[in-house]
Amino acid sequence: MLRKILNHYANRLVSRWVILVIDLFLVIISFVLAYAIRFNFNIEAMSGHSMGEQLMVSSVFYLLGFLVFRPYSGIIRHTSLRDVEHILFATASASGVYLIINLASDFYGVVSDYRLPYSILIIHFLVITFSMISIRFFIKSFYFNVVRRKTEPRQIMIYGAGKSGLITKNALEQDDRYKFKVAGFIDDNPSKVGKKLEGVPVFAKKTITNYLLKQLNIAEVIIAIQNIPAPKKRAIVDFFLEMDVIIKNIPSTSQWMDGELSSKQIRNIRIEELLERDEIRLDHKNVKAQVTDQVVMVTGAAGSIGSEISRQLLYYKPKKLILIDQAESALYELINDLEHRFNGLVKDRVIPYVCDVCNQVRTDRIFEMHQPNVVYHAAAYKHVPLMEVNPSEAVEVNILGTKNIVDLAVLYNTENFVLVSTDKAVNPTNIMGASKRIAEMYCQSRQQTETNQTKFITTRFGNVLGSNGSVVPLFKKQIERGGPITITDPRVTRYFMTIPEACELVLEAGAMGNGGEIFVFDMGEQVKIIDLARKMIRLSGYSEHEIAIKTVGLRPGEKLYEEVLSSDENSIETHHPKINIAKVRKHNHHKINDGCGLLLDALLAGNEKALVSQMKKMVPEFISNNSTFEALDRKPHDPFDHVSKRLTGS
Repeated sequence: MLRKILNHYANRLVSRWVILVIDLFLVIISFVLAYAIRFNFNIEAMSGHSMGEQLMVSSVFYLLGFLVFRPYSGIIRHTSLRDVEHILFATASASGVYLIINLASDFYGVVSDYRLPYSILIIHFLVITFSMISIRFFIKSFYFNVVRRKTEPRQIMIYGAGKSGLITKNALEQDDRYKFKVAGFIDDNPSKVGKKLEGVPVFAKKTITNYLLKQLNIAEVIIAIQNIPAPKKRAIVDFFLEMDVIIKNIPSTSQWMDGELSSKQIRNIRIEELLERDEIRLDHKNVKAQVTDQVVMVTGAAGSIGSEISRQLLYYKPKKLILIDQAESALYELINDLEHRFNGLVKDRVIPYVCDVCNQVRTDRIFEMHQPNVVYHAAAYKHVPLMEVNPSEAVEVNILGTKNIVDLAVLYNTENFVLVSTDKAVNPTNIMGASKRIAEMYCQSRQQTETNQTKFITTRFGNVLGSNGSVVPLFKKQIERGGPITITDPRVTRYFMTIPEACELVLEAGAMGNGGEIFVFDMGEQVKIIDLARKMIRLSGYSEHEIAIKTVGLRPGEKLYEEVLSSDENSIETHHPKINIAKVRKHNHHKINDGCGLLLDALLAGNEKALVSQMKKMVPEFISNNSTFEALDRKPHDPFDHVSKRLTGS
């Protein structure tokens, strides 16, 4: 009953003016106590001094100090070191002013009842400072240990015994929702190991064992290191996941609310953070020289890649940024986002168009009106299973739409054209990959035509983390629903990169290319999708007993693994160690153009079999897998498709 009453009133915030009055009352009590201490509590000796006049002056000085440094404005139960600083500044300034008046009086020989003895001045300063700090921390301790506590505390360890680690500890201790107790810090610095920070021991990582974690009843480990390298972060996470401990981290300081960390901002590690690599440094001077004060166009601007390209381009302040996308709502959201991020730039520089890249009349008018210097072509259909059952759409947008924009770039003398492609274009086993390969071939062949003055550059990369329809958001939704997580095959592996990385590659390629190149990115090691699923389950605080993993079989057109180079392609290095150029065979423009004409004929005739057959003629390495179009790969004398089996590992 008593706890309930205390909780009811403790959750009400006391007015700061009430706290100011209490602080002034402490000034009076401390002043009297200072006199008592000085005269050994001899009341007769105290009465021989002008205590009333001196107390009045002292109270005025302390009131001014409180009003300037505002130690009364904080919430008492959340008192921190910053509040202690405010108290020290307030009391020191008040005592300092009185000290200066005393020194001036002594210097000029002024005798006054208002002059305060130096011993009283010092004792008063010490007593009032100690009183204000100790009372605040007593109330804080009382609130957290008597009033608020109803359950046993969650035992936490913090990885990182630096400044961020201490800030994290304070944020946890001030949490109003849950009871946390920091049982220890973990740090790799030998000079800190074995010592205590604010009474909390510091452990070395090598001393952390399952036995120790169980002994301390550790529920979570929080990484509190800013700008931690991606490989080190992965190693730490893997280490604690093996011990079945929930691991979280704090956001970067730029995301802290009003410069202070809140426990509400401490969150689970996202799988994207573990798949990231160390920051890739590109030559932004080249991009700036190409984009600044130029007319730049982005097709597919509202998509995952196109929208990030648009954001990055605005940092370079192009003269005009032409955004083209057929998705009205997504384009509207992009414009709102750009206006929020780049206040003042969007109105004068960004021009959005709701337009399909296959619309030859409208795209021609846009090119004629704006005469773009640089085009980033990101418009495409990308979902493999959907395109496998809608080949006409893949051909119309990915091939003929690209051809339309390429031809307009040549017609209007665009300086640079950058095609956003995919690793699925290499030895394609599906309609989507083959359509992107033909788009690459058309760009390369157009580079060789005599009248062309445009530099055509292609970028190839793998799966993009967090993009629309990618595997990570799908797994997140499945975990939120309680499972199961569905994977196509336990052997499936994929390359991954972040959206900003992918878009920086696109911009860099556009700036460094001379025309005709296909730039490929060093995407590191392939990741097993089943391992990705398992790690996401554990990062979410579940086990595979709670969230099952279900194998559903390869989807139409899907590979077991992806490639960035075909068997007859090699790569050459560039000035950047993470970017290479694929050495590809040249393509005759007239032959590729005629092939596109046959694709259009089949499209208009509505003959999907003829459409896909023509794609396979243009891309001989296109061998369908797990698709209705596998029959087109079989020869009369060869009833088994050995090539397809080789490509898929079956």
